[in-house]
Amino acid sequence: MSSTVTQERLTGRAWAVLFVLCGAIFLEGIDISMMGVALPSIRAELGLATGELQWIVSAYALSYGGFVLLGGRAADLLGRRRMFVGWLVVFLLFSGLGGFADEGWVLILARFVTGVAAAFMTPAGLSIITTTYPEGPQRTKALLVYAGTAAGGFSLGMVTGGLLTAIDWRWVFFAPVIVSAVILVGALALLPRDVPSTQPRQGFDITGALTLTTSMLLLVATVVRAPDVSSTQTLATGVGGLVLLGIFVLIEMRVASPLVRLGLLRNTALIRANVGAILLVGSFVGFQFIAVLYLQELRHWSELETGLALMVIGIDSVLAPTLTPWLVNRFGNGRVVFGGFVLAVIGYAAFLPFGSTFAAMLPAFLLLGLAFALAYGPLTIAATERVSEDEQGLASGVLTTSFQFGSALGLAIVAAVLTAADELTIDGFRNGLAVPLVAAVVGVLVAGGGLRIPVGKQVSANG
Repeated sequence: MSSTVTQERLTGRAWAVLFVLCGAIFLEGIDISMMGVALPSIRAELGLATGELQWIVSAYALSYGGFVLLGGRAADLLGRRRMFVGWLVVFLLFSGLGGFADEGWVLILARFVTGVAAAFMTPAGLSIITTTYPEGPQRTKALLVYAGTAAGGFSLGMVTGGLLTAIDWRWVFFAPVIVSAVILVGALALLPRDVPSTQPRQGFDITGALTLTTSMLLLVATVVRAPDVSSTQTLATGVGGLVLLGIFVLIEMRVASPLVRLGLLRNTALIRANVGAILLVGSFVGFQFIAVLYLQELRHWSELETGLALMVIGIDSVLAPTLTPWLVNRFGNGRVVFGGFVLAVIGYAAFLPFGSTFAAMLPAFLLLGLAFALAYGPLTIAATERVSEDEQGLASGVLTTSFQFGSALGLAIVAAVLTAADELTIDGFRNGLAVPLVAAVVGVLVAGGGLRIPVGKQVSANG
């Protein structure tokens, strides 16, 4: 297969390549959400507190978000296929290690390394799409199918996690091993060979990656530890995170081969897309954490019952590749994202009564599934369109960093609110739900700022 698909419509082989790449992003999405449903069972067996429990998710999200920019550059410079295949193997191995963990720290370590693997694998896969399918309707179709698959994996992972946890929570780690092996076979057979770059080989900003990751770890740790430690310790941790973030910016200004070309961030539309990504995923992951703990620990639902209830949100896996492309073509990215955030606000508000029956929760689940379907794909397009080919991996990495940092930050804030309460009660859960609700309201304001952009006008990397 050539490096660029030139047919007006996708060929059978082009669909096969897209299927392999969608398989990887489905794996990444389902891996995150399966973990959410399994958390109470993991807590029961390993004896983890609420603050410790969130690190099983946050360790993955932060290593993913902290190294994905380096992963994007590695894909651009070392070869997208090589990075995708190699790190898929690492993902497979350490997911298996997590399944054998008998102590919390081993599980968290396995999740951290799995996140690093995803950080290199995912931007490579996304940049294969953006360099294989030409810009326009064909690439838009491929990206929306890809984003819809990611959203569907995230949502369907909740019921899959419930089914697997009902057997044994360790299968939440073993199942991705099997899926990874199947994707690996398809990748080796179908992905286009890397074309040697004609550009001079540049170095890697490893110092920048480590500084950014440590900064995010400290900032999230500040939020998580706030209810339990002294204000001095909390302040010191937070200041340390902000200082390291400032150092990261200075490094990027001075290093010869920066992790992030700061000029890429001058475009307000690009910034808006990434802020929207932080708010969308942060609110959604925080909500999932609340819903799972509420249903299992306060209502005493089983893992299977919880997963089946949350499966309704998986409606986005059907709507994202079908309804969303039509809406984007008709109204433009900005209006569709705005509509998604409005529905998210209504959905979180609808869950505030914390009903005891599935029927009472169903409207909120449906609204949130629709909201995610509308916002996720268009945000992906807005953050990567009209970026030069040699920076597609970087743009993909910036977006993924936003998604993952938003996930970790949203979860950390919710966990801190729940930890501040002496025991888990409906009032405590209601306080926790205020976090995703406020985030969605801010998302409406951020997305609304983009409505002044004419329909069809997309993000430019160069401002």
